[in-house]
Amino acid sequence: MFAPLLKKLFGSKNEREVKRMLKTVQVVNSLEEQMVALTDEQLRAKTQEFKARIAKGETLDQLLPEAFAVCREAGKRVMGMRHFDVQLIGGMTLHEGKIAEMRTGEGKTLVATLGVYLNALSGKGVHVITVNDYLARRDANWMRPLYEYLGLTVGVVTPFQPPQEKREAYAADITYGTNNEFGFDYLRDNMAFSMEEKFQRELNFAVIDEVDSILIDEARTPLIISGQAEDSSKLYTEINKLIPRLELHVEEVEGEVTKPGHFTIDEKTRQVELNEAGHQFVEEMLTQIGLLAEGESLYSAHNLGLLTHVYAALRAHKLFNRNVEYIVEDGQVLLVDEHTGRTMPGRRLSEGLHQAIEAKEGLNIQAESQTLATTTFQNYFRLYNKLSGMTGTADTEAFEFHQIYGLSVMVIPPNKPLARKDYNDLVFLTADEKYAAIVADIKDCMAKGRPVLVGTATIETSEHMSNLLKKEGIEHKVLNAKFHEKEAEIIAQAGRPGALTIATNMAGRGTDILLGGNWEVEVASLENPTPEQIAQIKADWQKRHQQVLESGGLHVIASERHESRRIDNQLRGRAGRQGDAGSSRFYLSLEDSLMRIFASDRVKNFMKALGMQSGEAIEHRMVTNAIEKAQRKVEGRNFDIRKQLLEFDDVNNEQRKVIYHMRNTLLAADNIGETIADFRKDVLDSTISAHIPPQSLPEQWDVAGLEAAIESGFGVKLPIQQWLDEDDHLYEETLREKLLAELIAAYNEKEEQAGAEALRTFEKQIVLRVLDDLWKDHLSTMDHLRHGIHLRGYAQKNPKQEYKRESFNLFSELLDSIKRDSIRVLSHVQVRREDPVEEEARLRQEAEDLASRLQFQHAEAPGLDQPDAMAQVLEGADVADVVAAEPARSEPKLGRNELCYCGSGKKYKHCHGQIN
Repeated sequence: MFAPLLKKLFGSKNEREVKRMLKTVQVVNSLEEQMVALTDEQLRAKTQEFKARIAKGETLDQLLPEAFAVCREAGKRVMGMRHFDVQLIGGMTLHEGKIAEMRTGEGKTLVATLGVYLNALSGKGVHVITVNDYLARRDANWMRPLYEYLGLTVGVVTPFQPPQEKREAYAADITYGTNNEFGFDYLRDNMAFSMEEKFQRELNFAVIDEVDSILIDEARTPLIISGQAEDSSKLYTEINKLIPRLELHVEEVEGEVTKPGHFTIDEKTRQVELNEAGHQFVEEMLTQIGLLAEGESLYSAHNLGLLTHVYAALRAHKLFNRNVEYIVEDGQVLLVDEHTGRTMPGRRLSEGLHQAIEAKEGLNIQAESQTLATTTFQNYFRLYNKLSGMTGTADTEAFEFHQIYGLSVMVIPPNKPLARKDYNDLVFLTADEKYAAIVADIKDCMAKGRPVLVGTATIETSEHMSNLLKKEGIEHKVLNAKFHEKEAEIIAQAGRPGALTIATNMAGRGTDILLGGNWEVEVASLENPTPEQIAQIKADWQKRHQQVLESGGLHVIASERHESRRIDNQLRGRAGRQGDAGSSRFYLSLEDSLMRIFASDRVKNFMKALGMQSGEAIEHRMVTNAIEKAQRKVEGRNFDIRKQLLEFDDVNNEQRKVIYHMRNTLLAADNIGETIADFRKDVLDSTISAHIPPQSLPEQWDVAGLEAAIESGFGVKLPIQQWLDEDDHLYEETLREKLLAELIAAYNEKEEQAGAEALRTFEKQIVLRVLDDLWKDHLSTMDHLRHGIHLRGYAQKNPKQEYKRESFNLFSELLDSIKRDSIRVLSHVQVRREDPVEEEARLRQEAEDLASRLQFQHAEAPGLDQPDAMAQVLEGADVADVVAAEPARSEPKLGRNELCYCGSGKKYKHCHGQIN
């Protein structure tokens, strides 16, 4: 009740923040004359002066006005660009760890230099994160002269970069790169076998460009490094043949009951479900082709993998459409990013879905993969000490930014007032009527000489629009996932008079559409242009620029609404940059996906009530409100999905932190002898406890089992029964001490043979390999657990709580297994002496060979063609000086209730059966 009154009296929170920052802007402005008076040498020397002041205890906040003034003056001298006052506010927003929302054309790249320069003075490194490699390289090269003038170093990290070059890039004061590359380098650092192999320093401060695209659109997709698993291509092909025989089941459509089918589709949640008839039909077909035994159920525990294949094929056929969700290029299925319209080379769908699409398209089926390391962007970016971001559209997602990342959104006032006119949506009954109206609007703009940008949601729609325009004889350029090599060239000239560009979603394109075209691109296309040629190009551009402004500026036409209001706003934002004239209009039909699924009934009834005829459109605020309500509904659902993903991954994240901390501690240690001694004692204690129950009589002891377990786990044959027969005073406690002493003596003997230095190196390599191998298995187990945990809800249990409980048990077992397997391997191998220098050189070469086989792509992609680490160690491979004495990790096929092969004394189902 009082909120509107308080807002009127004191202004909104955003307005109050802007007012606060304007005071600092005045201080920066007051320093301008002082900076202008400095020579280049004096201005450059300011950086070292600031660093010295920080070393003496001065804070970055105290340095801010002077540092911003220095950066502004350097920008004027080096690039001929002076930061506006509103850009200074943007720089302060970034420094304070907030998100700066700035409209298109307000100079986000230049704004970043302020926050980046100030925070780079600490010497802890700053990461500038962009959505693609092109933008990372472009922005780094664009701003490099400014930073280097101020005495700072700049690096760029890219895929397939030589390791030494990448290390130098990370060691620079400022490092540019993509979110994917930073995320994968973090995972790769946690697979390294020495500190020298690692790339990243402590994650200090990051500025994320297009922050909404990275932290929200990409949040649902995990980062996964994976190695190849077993080949199932034949199975995908066989099951793919069955799917066309299944029919859609629709119970009721407008009162008419259709023929019963085998599966249903829920378009809102993009789910497909087999019904009872479908299950029976699929089981019959699988039995006929020999994939399912007679009388067996698809829901039997050992057939669940087969059921997963069936559902993957069904989703591939019914939910994934060519030229919408993916395209086929050079015999490969390339996914299309729904938010940007770009293809995502290397990104693969998980759970066998990508292979199912390859089978559907008749392509060569690539092998499935097994996860070796994984995280999410949500958890990776929360590792930074301070995080900030920039975008043209963040305010609609302010709640999520605050909830998930603790980031506030600050709307930065524009340098010039917005002059764009946003018309109400036009809604038609059919898609054909809508497209006819779009063509008419385009013709009208062409007649006036206005440039037009047509935004489409899919490649299919962009190609359909292109065909319609070809029939009308209208010249145009198409910018979609199929032609993004020409992207910069097309965008550069999209603002020329009468230019017509059709583009799939423009989000993240990273290039402004300049009215009249881009004269700098024209100059760059000439070889050694003369000053006269440059002057002529600029004069021609000025005429075109004025012509476009007088005709009304860029007109943006959208062929449908996106699920997210943010993407719609990004498309609109292409027009009216820097106070230029411009306009936008959305054309919709009741056949559009969003309208059909979420808003059709209400709008359709409204249109019927108005008695609309074919070809007529409705332009009413009620319709726009209904559509925005539908969009909010979708945004809310997507937020819930991302939040749930985070809640589950938070459990994994705590485990990931423990494992990665353990790894880093091992890597940093020169000697892990104490760790091995602790492992040995813990494993021995659990082995004894499994065979000698607490407070039991000697008659109840399983001495034979204990002897076998000691031999299996520690590689030492000890006559325990003989000791007990010979010594009546050998009780449990004294037996533990005697066994530990014998095991230490046996290990010391091994150390004398191999040499202490060789054994220390070997111990570290073995524990790291065991840890990585078991962590990989654990990730797979956690993945299976997560996919089935929702079924606990049917038993009146909370799936999240059950997941936490089960994952804790699995993690406890993982930590025990790391100790047990490390001791078993170290006990069973023989280590030979080797020259330490040669040994180190060989280990380093091996690490480089391993790194060269790593590929880092978003989601699941072939990552590391790595043989099983344990097998590698125990089959005589020259890894850390090992010659296998005997296979120490044999895993016989056991019944669930039999004792585990590892000698723990536990039943197989409670021990390695859980992990395997």
